[in-house]
Amino acid sequence: MEIVVSNKASRPLYEQIATQIRAAIMSGELKAGEAIPSVRSLAKSLHISILTVQKAYATLQEDGFIETTAGKGCYVSAQNQDFYLEEQQKEIEKKFSEAIEIARASGISLENLIELLTLLYQEDE
Repeated sequence: MEIVVSNKASRPLYEQIATQIRAAIMSGELKAGEAIPSVRSLAKSLHISILTVQKAYATLQEDGFIETTAGKGCYVSAQNQDFYLEEQQKEIEKKFSEAIEIARASGISLENLIELLTLLYQEDE
């Protein structure tokens, strides 16, 4: 996972960090139980204050995205898995709605749409 921050951005650095880590968790790039960089190592690699990274991590912890274990580090929270799945389901529903609109406009029947979805879903198995 690569984090990029900019002093020229309108958002504070800690928000930039938190947003990028949150996005990596939501996209599945970071999985439940996976370690994220330590506060010190991330601050050093980004050439920013440790306090800035601590604030970003505190925000992520408050939102339930990460858990911190004293002496062991920070990890992606397993509790956020339900939230992640819910977000993924919303995204799928959105794409299905778009596909249904196209199918209706094109006169494609529900049966044909289901058959197409089944074929596409099973294609990579």
